[in-house]
Amino acid sequence: MPLKQEDLSAVHSHPSRSNPVYDLLSSQLITTIVLCCVSEVCFLWFPSSLSLCQSSSEAEKEVGTNDNSTVFTRILDGLLDGYDNRLRPGLGENVTEIKTNIFVTSFGPVSDTEMEYTIDVFFRQSWKDERLCFKGPMEMLPLNNLLASNIWTPDTFFLNGKKSIAHNMTTPNKLLRLKDDGTLLYTMRLTISAECPMQLEDFPMDAHACPLKFGSYAYPVSEVVYTWTEGAKESVVVAEDGSRLNQYHLVGQSANTEDIHTSRGQYTVMMAHFFLKRKIGYFVIQTYMPCFMTVILSQVSFWLNRESVPARTVFGVTTVLTMTTLSISARNSLPKVAYATAMDWFIAVCYAFVFSALIEFATVNYFTKRSWAWDGKKAMEAQHPKKRDPMVLSKKPNNVCSAGVNYTPNLTKDTSISTISNTTSVHLRSAETKTMDPKKTYNSVSKIDKMSRIVFPVLFGTFNLVYWATYLNREPLSKGVVIST
Repeated sequence: MPLKQEDLSAVHSHPSRSNPVYDLLSSQLITTIVLCCVSEVCFLWFPSSLSLCQSSSEAEKEVGTNDNSTVFTRILDGLLDGYDNRLRPGLGENVTEIKTNIFVTSFGPVSDTEMEYTIDVFFRQSWKDERLCFKGPMEMLPLNNLLASNIWTPDTFFLNGKKSIAHNMTTPNKLLRLKDDGTLLYTMRLTISAECPMQLEDFPMDAHACPLKFGSYAYPVSEVVYTWTEGAKESVVVAEDGSRLNQYHLVGQSANTEDIHTSRGQYTVMMAHFFLKRKIGYFVIQTYMPCFMTVILSQVSFWLNRESVPARTVFGVTTVLTMTTLSISARNSLPKVAYATAMDWFIAVCYAFVFSALIEFATVNYFTKRSWAWDGKKAMEAQHPKKRDPMVLSKKPNNVCSAGVNYTPNLTKDTSISTISNTTSVHLRSAETKTMDPKKTYNSVSKIDKMSRIVFPVLFGTFNLVYWATYLNREPLSKGVVIST
């Protein structure tokens, strides 16, 4: 309820006197002021207290992180303090053992002409360096690859490598792990071009074992020894989609170890073999089928008329030239080896069949010309027969001329004699007709062609049976091969 002017004047005129209205107003004013002060203080204090709590928790975490980083920094500094990376672990006391394994991410391509192959691998090495033992909150330290230059690492090299690349994009593809007992794991990603000796006698049904050899460059077995990490069968693994080959199947791989003796001492050599089997489909389409069809085409000439000289000549010459072209093109994808391959033998035999068909036609044609000369003579005699003297048995008048005097005997005509004379004349005419007919040999089939129609296909079929049975049934795999999936 608003106060009236009179009440206010009364209050001011008598301040010393107790007034209920004045007391009420004073209490309301004080309450309002107190509430305003409290709200202002709370508004200013609560965010600051919240931020203070957050800052304290972050500070604790940061202190913990800084403590771990400081601990590991001190550990590494302590490990590298006085560390000489020029000296191998256990120098003068024991032999350093390097455990290795290989994970193949990509295999191929394989070059037949250069006799080499390309492989992309993760190459892992593990050894123990007691100088790097430590005690800390973690059992294993994941380290940067820069630390590898500050510690001793094996001097591994690839004996049959032509070119090796260590990948550096976007950073060097290296991994270094250190255990608290001083065991180190060092992994690198490498692309290696290595030699692959090939024996091409069975080409294109051949199989090869491409080796990858590596070991220490400077340390003999008395100082450094290489071993496989998980045994020979499990230490070389190929990824399921790791094969990048067009002409080969990656059949499997194996691993073993051997020692070589040199003038500087005995060295350990680690060997991983990759077994390859060539795919024959490409060569069947490009070489074998054309050769097979060319031989069949050359044998078609045996069924042509032997007087068809142009047609048979075209068959023979064309097939010989085709086989020559095929034999030259088949060698373009191979190195210039000094021995004959399985494909060379097949082409040579096909060439022999084609050339023999041409020689067979020449032989038949030679005898055909002689036959024409003899038959032509008979034909001329048939067209122009010689005049023959009338035979005695022919019918003549019964006149006798003696010393210019004609005497005609009066003989009785015998019917039987006349009949014999007529019959004899008929038989003589038919004999003369048969004799004058020429011998018809123009379209006759040569005996050589008849034999060739059977002999050539049988021999060629037998050759193919023996050839494919010999080369396709060979087992190129050796013991200890891990079959790739």
